[in-house]
Amino acid sequence: MDTQDFRLEFYNEAPLLEELELELAAEADSRLRELAEGHTDIVGASVSVEELTGEETPHRYQVRAMVYMRPENVVAIEKQETVKGALKGALGAVQRQVREYREKLRERWKQP
Repeated sequence: MDTQDFRLEFYNEAPLLEELELELAAEADSRLRELAEGHTDIVGASVSVEELTGEETPHRYQVRAMVYMRPENVVAIEKQETVKGALKGALGAVQRQVREYREKLRERWKQP
């Protein structure tokens, strides 16, 4: 797959500074493009950021990262006190899941 065909949708539903939003989107884009590079199974991704506010969860952020992958999409949700930490956690979980799935496909000959 040509990395130019890769599409990232970034949704921000939290009150973030514009500079921070651009930084988060750039980090998500670079990490997910790196994951897609040299493979044809990933066609795009979506990352959404939201602030969880309320009496029980003050100052927490939730990041949902979804990779549009054939044959099944991969998703991870991370909640942390900082938006950067939540983004890194969600992206790390998605990367791990994609690598594990690819490894499982490579070892199909081991399955009965």
